Amino acid sequence: MRSPRTLEVWKLGTVNYLKSLKLQEKLVSERKAHQIPDTLLSLQHPPTYTLGKRRTDHNLLIPESELTKIGAELHYTQRGGDITFHGPHQAILYPIISLRSIGFGARNYVETLERSMIEFASIYGVKARAGNKCETGVWVGDRKIGAIGVRISSGITSHGLALNIDPDMKYFEHIVPCGIADKEVTSLRRETDTLLPSEEVIHEQLVSCLAKAFSYDDVVWKEDPSLILDTQDKE
Repeated sequence: MRSPRTLEVWKLGTVNYLKSLKLQEKLVSERKAHQIPDTLLSLQHPPTYTLGKRRTDHNLLIPESELTKIGAELHYTQRGGDITFHGPHQAILYPIISLRSIGFGARNYVETLERSMIEFASIYGVKARAGNKCETGVWVGDRKIGAIGVRISSGITSHGLALNIDPDMKYFEHIVPCGIADKEVTSLRRETDTLLPSEEVIHEQLVSCLAKAFSYDDVVWKEDPSLILDTQDKE
């Protein structure tokens, strides 16, 4: 009989991308040292494009110098995957969890992230699916609603998933999303006739779907982002 598993969830609101990156690095180190339990960051970013470690700059369709004019930033990361947009009205989850402690391999981990988003979409009557071969993320028909890009270091995860609630879709026109041409991007707002609740509720529902998919027995909600963000600033 396994021991009960707890997931600690930090509700951070809107966080600058670089700040979230440094926070993830700090938490990964602490998780490796067994100083913290499995942890999940729930947040949004200001308009930001990120590239994975493959550096597929050709999938950014406008000059980098033009990004400030549209109010966006560009950052290079060590995650897997291709170019992705993050912005307001998007639910972003960054799990900092030990795959060894839950007995998961990398592929099973990614598939479970996909399953979390598929289960969440079903709450609103949206029939989502995992991507076909060479397609990452989660799709509604041929329209992408959720992106996944992860990093695993010594069995500890970082980065994660982004699900489109109701983002400004114009930002996706400037990239080849996740490097997959001739495919549309969609959002929960576009795919459901259901009246959506507040985004805070949506974030909580997505977190609950993830916790269930990974078989956590208990979710501990951390409501004060200053406790973790201010500590990071002092360091």
